[in-house]
Amino acid sequence: MGAILGRFVRQSSEDRALVEGAIKEKIAGEITLSNEPGSTIRKWREIFEISQTQLANRLEISPSVVSDYESGRRQSPGIATVRRIIEAIVDLDKDQGGKILAKYTSMMNPGEGIISISEYPKSVPGPEFVTAIEGRALVAETHLKDKRIQGYTLIDSIRAIASLSAADYVRVYGWSTERALVFSGIKYGRSPMVAIRVHPMKPAIVVYHKPEEVDKLAYRLAEYENIPLVVTNLSLQELEKRLKSFA
Repeated sequence: MGAILGRFVRQSSEDRALVEGAIKEKIAGEITLSNEPGSTIRKWREIFEISQTQLANRLEISPSVVSDYESGRRQSPGIATVRRIIEAIVDLDKDQGGKILAKYTSMMNPGEGIISISEYPKSVPGPEFVTAIEGRALVAETHLKDKRIQGYTLIDSIRAIASLSAADYVRVYGWSTERALVFSGIKYGRSPMVAIRVHPMKPAIVVYHKPEEVDKLAYRLAEYENIPLVVTNLSLQELEKRLKSFA
C-alpha cells in the first residue's frame, strides 16, 4: 500500500483530479441507481473508513441524520445532498492522506493479469453467486451459506504469473477481500491456492474457470483455509457477463 500511496502522491494535480472525478462518479451512480440508497451510502462511508460522526461534522448536521439516511428511516437524499455527501467522504479521505483514493488509483490500472475487476453495490449471498455462474463447489461447500460476496476479480492466471509482482498482488483484492477470485487459464489450480495460502489476505471464495484437472494440493489448501473452491465451465465471455450482472 505504501508504494501505491506514493504513486498517488506523485501524480500531477490533473491526474489526481481525474481519479477523484472517476470515483465520485462511481459512488454517485451506485447511490442513485440503488434500490437501497441509504445502505449504499453506508457501504461507501465504511469503505473510506469514515465514521458517521466524522461525516456529520463535515456536513454540519447531526450524526442521527446520517444514521437515518443510511437506515432508510429518513427519505432518500436528493441529488444535491448526495453530491455533498460524496464530496465530504472524498475530502475526509484526502485529509487522512488519501489512502482509499490511492487504492482506487491502483484499481484503475490493475495490471496485465487482471481481465476485469468490480465491486458490488450490495453483497451477494455465496449460494446465489455460485448458482449465477453455474458453479460447482469442490471444497468447503458448507461454508458457502456464510459467505457474502462484495465483488469479484477475474484473473488470467498465466498472464498474472508473468506480470504481477508480490507488491502488486494486493490489487486483485480491490476494495474488499470479501470477494470472489476467479482464475481462468487454469491447468491444475495449484499455483493460485499456494499464492492464497501464503498471503495474509484471503478471498471469500475461489473460482476456477474450466480447469483441466484440479490438483489434490489445491483441494487440501482450500480445505485448510476453509475457502470454498468452485469450478465453472461457462464460456469466458458468459462468465464475465454474469460476474458483472451483480455490479
